[in-house]
Amino acid sequence: MHIPTTMPKQDMKIRAGVEAAGLSDIGCQRENNEDSFAYWESENDAVFDVKGRLAVVADGMGGYEGGQEASHLAVETVLEVYGNSTDASPDGLLVEALRTAHERIRERATANPSLYGMGTTCTAAAIVAGRLYFAHVGDSRLYLLRSGNVQQLTRDHSYVGRLVESGLISRSEAEIHPQRHILTAALGTVGELVADSSETPLVLDKGDILLLCTDGLWGQVKDEELSRIPAGQSMSEVCRDLIRLARQRGGPDNITLQVLRIA
Repeated sequence: MHIPTTMPKQDMKIRAGVEAAGLSDIGCQRENNEDSFAYWESENDAVFDVKGRLAVVADGMGGYEGGQEASHLAVETVLEVYGNSTDASPDGLLVEALRTAHERIRERATANPSLYGMGTTCTAAAIVAGRLYFAHVGDSRLYLLRSGNVQQLTRDHSYVGRLVESGLISRSEAEIHPQRHILTAALGTVGELVADSSETPLVLDKGDILLLCTDGLWGQVKDEELSRIPAGQSMSEVCRDLIRLARQRGGPDNITLQVLRIA
C-alpha cells in the first residue's frame, strides 16, 4: 500500500492531552493525490492556551495540477491565518482562515490560466481548553466518535446533501446516488464563500475520537463501521486500518484522514 503522507512530524511538539495521527493515500485508481492535511499547535505555551490544537483536511479538484495546488494552498493558509491572527475567538479565526483561503485560491487561478476552475473542500477543527470548534466547506467530514456512537458534525455541501436535508432521499440512498460527488460549495469557486461553523463549542470527554476525512474514506467506509474502532487501538493503527479497508473496496479516490483521541 502506498502511503505518501503521514503526521505528526517528529520535530513537532505535541503536548499531552491528545493522541493524534493522520495518513493520506493515493487510492487505487488515481494517478496523483489531490488531498492535503496538517496538524498544528504552537510551541509557545501562552499561544497554545488561547488557540489550542488545529487539524485540517482538504480535497482538491481541478485537474492534475489544480487540485493539488488548491488543497495545499487551503491547508497552508488556514494554518497561517489561525496561527498568526490576534483574534482570540477560535470559531471566528477558523471562518476568517477559510475566507482568506477562498480568496487566495481564486487569485492564484486568475494569475495562472492553467489552474482555472481549481477549488477544494476544507474542514478545520480546533481543540481549545477541552472544547471543539470547527468550520468547513464542501464534503470533507468531521465525525465525533463517543462511547460506540458516531455523529457527523459537518453537513455535506453537495447536491445529494441537499436532497437528504430536504427529506427527498435517505442517507443510505445518498451513499449510492450517482451524483453524490457534485459539490454546491468549495473554496476557490465563483461567488461568495459558503461555509459552516460550530455555533457553540462542543465540550469533549476523555476517550472521544475526532475523525476528519475526505470522501475517499467516507465513501467506502460506513458510519457504523467507524463506531467499531477498538478502544485500545492506537490512532496510527486506526489510520492504517481504515485506509486499508477503503482500498480493499476499490479505493476510487484519494483517501485522507486525521484522528485525534482525547486522553
